[in-house]
Amino acid sequence: MPYTKKHKMNIRHKIVQSASQAFRANGIKAVSVPQIMSGAGLTHGGFYAHFDSKEQLVAEACKSAMEGTVSRLGSIAEQASDEQKLTAVIESYLSDTHRDSAEQGCIMPALAGEIARSSEDIREVFTEEVSRFVSFVSGLAGQDEDKSIALTATMVGSILLARSVNDPELSDKILSACRADLKQRTAGPVS
Repeated sequence: MPYTKKHKMNIRHKIVQSASQAFRANGIKAVSVPQIMSGAGLTHGGFYAHFDSKEQLVAEACKSAMEGTVSRLGSIAEQASDEQKLTAVIESYLSDTHRDSAEQGCIMPALAGEIARSSEDIREVFTEEVSRFVSFVSGLAGQDEDKSIALTATMVGSILLARSVNDPELSDKILSACRADLKQRTAGPVS
């Protein structure tokens, strides 16, 4: 008996989630289709019943990861007062938890370097997701696009550097210095 559409969609979702976490933790090239399928609790033989290629899966995993990031940060912003929404997002993004949980975090610091050397199709999807994040940041505090791009680039670069150094104290300092700088730069005028 063939599987229902709902069952097939659930399986596809499990594969995308497995890939999304594995790519963010280990990089795209370092993760094989059998590893992704195993992470989803499936055999690798079923992969092509759901995806035409690993590249198609990478694109979907990028979209899914950014949707998750924006959703999580949006929930954090909703819990803050209007004037603290952006600060709450900055604090969450530049947190030890985000630094230490690449597989659960934002795709930008986890995959930007590798995606820069990927196909145009993957880069196009990544570009759309970066634009989605910039729009999200713009909407938090009425920031104009240029300021939101600078804020996004600073947050992504901060996490990337904090993850890359092998000195825990320096890593903590990178996060705390960037949090303080961004909060100061985004603070409203003092009355």
